[in-house]
Amino acid sequence: MTTTNRPDGSLYTNIENHIATIEFGHPASNSFPSVLLQRLTDELNQLSDNNDVHVIVLKSEGEKAFCAGASFTELLAVSNLDEGAKFFSGFANVINAMRKCSKLIVGRIHGKAVGGGVGLAAACDYALATEHSAIKLSEFTIGIGPFVIAPAVERKMGVAALAEMTIAADEWKNAYWAKEKGLYAKVFDNVEDLDKEIDILTSKLAGYNPEALQAMKKVLWEGTETWNTLLADRAAISGKLVLSDATKKALEPYRK
Repeated sequence: MTTTNRPDGSLYTNIENHIATIEFGHPASNSFPSVLLQRLTDELNQLSDNNDVHVIVLKSEGEKAFCAGASFTELLAVSNLDEGAKFFSGFANVINAMRKCSKLIVGRIHGKAVGGGVGLAAACDYALATEHSAIKLSEFTIGIGPFVIAPAVERKMGVAALAEMTIAADEWKNAYWAKEKGLYAKVFDNVEDLDKEIDILTSKLAGYNPEALQAMKKVLWEGTETWNTLLADRAAISGKLVLSDATKKALEPYRK
């Protein structure tokens, strides 16, 4: 087991029976400060090259939110274009690492996901959730948009679902809606049933031919070869918007 603990979040990776389980956490509803996004990116890249790992499970700690997206504290601190692009590149780097990872990634979505959290779920190759795993893209409400995660969400759920969530920025979509649109493969009544299914599924996957799994991973992500540049460009759009007068005004109520 590798462990990283710090005030701005935690990241744990456990490898057992060819299954790598990554668990991230943060006191603020499992949101991601930049350093934690970088740790997750690095961990995914390392696991991609680890021949002992056949499949990856991505989960978060606690019993409430799965992920509240990027750190709001850091967002409020952005003061120039370079800082803005760097801040929004955090999730871009994670999504690209998930995309390029040679191992299939199973998402354990136990609670609500907002913004970047929806992007994480969408970038998983197979996501399982509980009925408490509602989703929301609230970026318009703070003067920006879900530009970085949009390609992952669109790929998984389609343009119509992306548009519906983006435009109805203050509305939660329940887990069954998310399943209907393709984000979740299955939805369970409780965490216990969710974990049982994940154990069964990953045990089976870990026993399959790893070369077949890796070849299928490439097939699933065909057509995304331009995402390194695409997501960087999207991060720059968000980085510019966060400095606009309209966004500053929208963010003002959140400043202490």
